[in-house]
Amino acid sequence: MTSSSAASPLAQASALPAARRSRTAVIALCWGLVLLDGIDTFIYGSVLPKMLGGKSLGLTAATAGAIGSYSTFGMLIGTILSGMASNWIGRRNTVFSSVALFTLATLGTGWSQTSGQFGFFRLVCGFGLGALLPIAISYGMEFASRGRRALATGVIMTAHQTGGALAPLLALWLVEDFGWRSAFIASAIPALVLLPVALKALPESPANLLTRGRRAEAEALAADFGTDLPEAKESGTDKLAALKNLFRGGRWTTTLCFWLTSFAGLLLVYGVGQWLPKIMVDLGYDTGDSLLFSTFLNVGGICGMLIAGRTADRIGPRAVVIAWFVLTAVFVYLMGVRMPVGVLYAVVFLAGLLLFSAQAMVYATVGAHHGDEDRPTALGWVAGMGRFGAVFGPWVGGELLAAGNAGAGFTVYACAAVFGALMMALAAFAIRARPVAPHT
Repeated sequence: MTSSSAASPLAQASALPAARRSRTAVIALCWGLVLLDGIDTFIYGSVLPKMLGGKSLGLTAATAGAIGSYSTFGMLIGTILSGMASNWIGRRNTVFSSVALFTLATLGTGWSQTSGQFGFFRLVCGFGLGALLPIAISYGMEFASRGRRALATGVIMTAHQTGGALAPLLALWLVEDFGWRSAFIASAIPALVLLPVALKALPESPANLLTRGRRAEAEALAADFGTDLPEAKESGTDKLAALKNLFRGGRWTTTLCFWLTSFAGLLLVYGVGQWLPKIMVDLGYDTGDSLLFSTFLNVGGICGMLIAGRTADRIGPRAVVIAWFVLTAVFVYLMGVRMPVGVLYAVVFLAGLLLFSAQAMVYATVGAHHGDEDRPTALGWVAGMGRFGAVFGPWVGGELLAAGNAGAGFTVYACAAVFGALMMALAAFAIRARPVAPHT
């Protein structure tokens, strides 16, 4: 047992030793698929300067911004619908469909001949990208032991951050010599390799099989992977049962608070993530430092996912979300205070460590609050409602910059973090006042 302390976080996210290899493989597959999601999400922003500089497809700053909105809108719809779709056609089929959709759409963007075609494929790509993440997190939480579900969520979320870090490197490697189209085509190729592997190795969710009345298959899979099999709450002919369960029994208050917390979290993630380099330049920092601040922010985010996941499994994800958002408010605010550059790098790293993982633990909180049969729908909706924050965060930063109030941006984002902490605290109060949900 002495080797357990040196085990990777991915291995530690699995459960019983007898089933460790197979359960770890499920989480590893989800990690790999979410990595593809992250690369395809961020590749557009990575090649955009080259496209605008070369006037490719006749893009202007305005049309480029509109196309970015198409992708975000597609993510919003895909995220909301994914959980319900998984209850209808199975989680495994939903995963494969979403990955195939955004892979084909990414190839389509690389072959587009007009801005209209390009925008259409980015819209479709966003739909597939949004649909994958909630289901991948659901898989991770179902196939990890109950004592490591938050860690499994954090591990899977590091894949998205890693994809965001790899996309600019891919663009840097390819675009100058082979053009912007090569980056889209290259970002789709790994999916063509990984998807057949996932088709063979990724099992269906036992909980989903139970919900669809396939108990024998569910019991066989649960025994094979060493997972707990929940009591089935079969939905029968009611295809919207999982959605209705988010509001039954007084749950509407908690659901609304979760949505608002996710709104605040994604406002921070996308607002700070997009505008950090530009705000730092406007505040008088060197351009090179300003770009490196963004790198430190994302590296901090990867570390934070693992730290937050471990901590949440010990003290509960709700407590971590509240504490992390409060600390995020402090460090995001400090980013706007003039200080030595070396100290500011440390502040930016800690801000990234906190703000990205705070949002990841929102997902862990929602996943722990709901049973296996309702979890994908609950995660889909909380992520979907958060997408409104993903739209509002960059918009408010742009408005402040346009008005010459760059310094106020960090104050606004710090206030959003305080709001997120308050909403999760209110959710915790509502849960304690309503002792009916077994997964709270």
